[in-house]
Amino acid sequence: MKAILVGLGSAGFSWYKRLRDQGLLAAVVEVDIAMKEKMLDDPFPFYTSLEEALQNEQADFLVNVTSPMRHTAVNHAAFDHKLAVLCEKPISFDYEESIEIVTRADREKIIFMIAENYRRMPYIRKMKQLLDEGVIGRISSMDIQFYRYHHVQRRYTVSILDDIGVHHLDMIRYFTGREGKSVQSKLYNPIGAWQEEGALINAYALFELEGGITATYNASISARGTETPWSGNWRIEGTEGAMEVVDKEIRLIRDGKVEVIDDISGVDETDTLAEFLASLREGREAETSGRDYLKTQALVHYTKLANASGRTMSIEIPTI
Repeated sequence: MKAILVGLGSAGFSWYKRLRDQGLLAAVVEVDIAMKEKMLDDPFPFYTSLEEALQNEQADFLVNVTSPMRHTAVNHAAFDHKLAVLCEKPISFDYEESIEIVTRADREKIIFMIAENYRRMPYIRKMKQLLDEGVIGRISSMDIQFYRYHHVQRRYTVSILDDIGVHHLDMIRYFTGREGKSVQSKLYNPIGAWQEEGALINAYALFELEGGITATYNASISARGTETPWSGNWRIEGTEGAMEVVDKEIRLIRDGKVEVIDDISGVDETDTLAEFLASLREGREAETSGRDYLKTQALVHYTKLANASGRTMSIEIPTI
């Protein structure tokens, strides 16, 4: 199988190396011709026009690593040529556009997956395995803490939910297997944080999920104290115990005893690319398909609406 890679920025170049090293790269598309220098003497075709690449190259799928504002146009162009797409998150900053893209992919039976990598981390997979085994009984509540200093320059405004928080909200769904029902939130810029028009840097949110599960979320990308891992620190309470995950160490607390889980074997450790390729070979929906990921994006969307309105928002899950 061969791929057309669209986007050769920092994330795009990482994808370039992965596709190249696995013999999957057919061509590269990047509007900034100066980026071609990253390819050194590699012989792959380089285009500044996506349509030209789609007309000239034989490929089985497209990897979309453009800026989020360009995702929709690139995805539609790939769909026009019936190409499967592996797209970086978000589907789009515009929630309605995201629904439109997923609806089209579903209608035309085109495989469309979002490269959600946090839930592919081995220790995250282990947490999921243990929770599914019922080691702490039925999940009753979750608390997620995330603190980093993440002041970066992008071609778009960097905000806590769109840039990082979406990963954590996806993990809430992943761990519980439940969808959101309602959310209260406060998104804000703390004293002393950088000021960028449209940016909301810190987040507090309270989610109610199906089955009466609650999840609280405290997050900052302007934190100056001790940093958490990118995946955050977690406290998951159950009817028969609790799971605490601090600095990626899994601890089970049951009957007053603490057990550290240091064996994370026996889990599926494949990454997003391997999962995507498997979905193509097997003709099945990928784990983080556009259809599934739209439910994560719904959490982001309604959290923003709750903040803007100052009231609790019911979460409407798209049915596609």
